[in-house]
Amino acid sequence: MKKSSPVPTRSAFTLIELLIVIAIIGILMSLLFPAVNSAIDAAKKASAQNDVTQIATAITAYNTEYGRLPGTGSSDTMGIVNKALTDILSGVANNTNNPRQIVFLEIQPWKKGKGGTNTSGEYLDPWGGKYQVALDGDYDNTLTGVGTNGSTASLRKTVAVWSDPSTQTNPTPTTSQKPRRYVTSW
Repeated sequence: MKKSSPVPTRSAFTLIELLIVIAIIGILMSLLFPAVNSAIDAAKKASAQNDVTQIATAITAYNTEYGRLPGTGSSDTMGIVNKALTDILSGVANNTNNPRQIVFLEIQPWKKGKGGTNTSGEYLDPWGGKYQVALDGDYDNTLTGVGTNGSTASLRKTVAVWSDPSTQTNPTPTTSQKPRRYVTSW
């Protein structure tokens, strides 16, 4: 008696099963995307917080070393952290405001998501916005109108540095993102 060999069965996915698996993976990835974006945004905010603290500390160290705030006259000054200020704080050669060429602040070229100086010498936050600075040139320990929207009536500090969400371009913040991208040194 001859035995017939059984027909081999193949174990494989059917087309329906394969499509279901792909759909499940797609749904899981779409759930993960906002979490990744929020983690990236939190890292950028931490980097911006580090930057504003370093800028304020560098200006304070300059004040301690030279007995004056960089580039101020007898009154308070407010503006962006521009090339003139970054040159003073980074000890660029032949700068009369920092004759000893002391490096108070190390600045890197701007990189997306990292911050640094742009080609114009302005110090930018990780979103591409300009850092703002206020210096108490008259040394009364009061800064007024500090902050992006001027919400701080007066601040009892000599130096204040903050990011300005209205100048951020990478990407332009939505109304809900602006408060999260507002970083201060105080």
